Amino acid sequence: MAQEVRGVIARAKGAPVETTTILVPDPGPGEAVVKIQACGVCHTDLHYREGGINDEFPFLLGHEAAGVVESVGEGVTDVAPGDFVILNWRAVCGQCRACLRGRPWYCFNTHNAAQKMTLADGTELSPALGIGAFAEKTLVASGQCTKVDPAASPAAAGLLGCGVMAGLGAAINTGGVGRGDSVAVIGCGGVGNAAIAGARLAGAAKIIAVDLDDRKLDQAKKLGATHTVNSGGTDAVEAIRDLTGGFGADVVIEAVGRPETYRQAFYARDLAGTVVLVGVPTPEMRLELPLLDVFGRGGALKSSWYGDCLPSRDFPMLIDLYLQGRLDLDAFVSETIPLDDVEGAFERMGRGDVLRSVVTL
Repeated sequence: MAQEVRGVIARAKGAPVETTTILVPDPGPGEAVVKIQACGVCHTDLHYREGGINDEFPFLLGHEAAGVVESVGEGVTDVAPGDFVILNWRAVCGQCRACLRGRPWYCFNTHNAAQKMTLADGTELSPALGIGAFAEKTLVASGQCTKVDPAASPAAAGLLGCGVMAGLGAAINTGGVGRGDSVAVIGCGGVGNAAIAGARLAGAAKIIAVDLDDRKLDQAKKLGATHTVNSGGTDAVEAIRDLTGGFGADVVIEAVGRPETYRQAFYARDLAGTVVLVGVPTPEMRLELPLLDVFGRGGALKSSWYGDCLPSRDFPMLIDLYLQGRLDLDAFVSETIPLDDVEGAFERMGRGDVLRSVVTL
């Protein structure tokens, strides 16, 4: 029998979000109902509200979440009621061409719950990234639940579900940052600062944070940046070269998603260096680069999807590092808020006042 719970929806493009009653069905085969304890307010949720992802309104927002499995459907063996889990949007299928080639972090056929959550009048909801966790409970595919140590704070743990994992993975998995490398990160919001933390974990010798906001640069220092550059009054490319002996950084991570900052990243890397794009551009953006420069500078130009993470591998490992005091996930939690304050959190995000607002239930 379906349960009535409170959830935050975006009913129409650009309209303020609203808290309303949603119906969560009992889990079917391969599904799980999760009682949400915390969910981060990610910029992707705002993209959904603004119609930047698709137009399948109304959306049940929220996806960066942790909670406890309440019930599971037929055939579920990977999680059980009572398990503390982080939700993910890469429930690997095990059967697509990426999975069969041993690259499940690229899974091209990730799956979500087959059933739909609805409004009280029966209107079907589109859950953000197949999760929909700005709600007291949500229905997901069991593969979207990754069991981790329950000693972790839900507010911190849930951030691995999207933004923090994207940044950490951009440095560690996609960029392959290694001991002694020089790294530059352009854009020091939640994802960029997570990339800085990832570079620090990987043993980078020099980590250069670039942003227009001194508040974000101060936070970057706390998370591992060895140098900062305010690009508002300084040429970022020249500054990065000056800090790396005139050569450029071994790995440059672009966490903004704009052509201007991508060009900076391209020219701020050393010969044979790596550029990682983890910032999400909008559909109309275009990039022009001299093809000779692409050839002549060598190296690699990569895009990072979800930090190229494999949740079953990466989430438990990163939670262990957090509990050991080696990864400060708590530093990303700027504030905890009630479910009714998501619209206010979007406003604070837009002003750059927070790394992450986290809804706690």
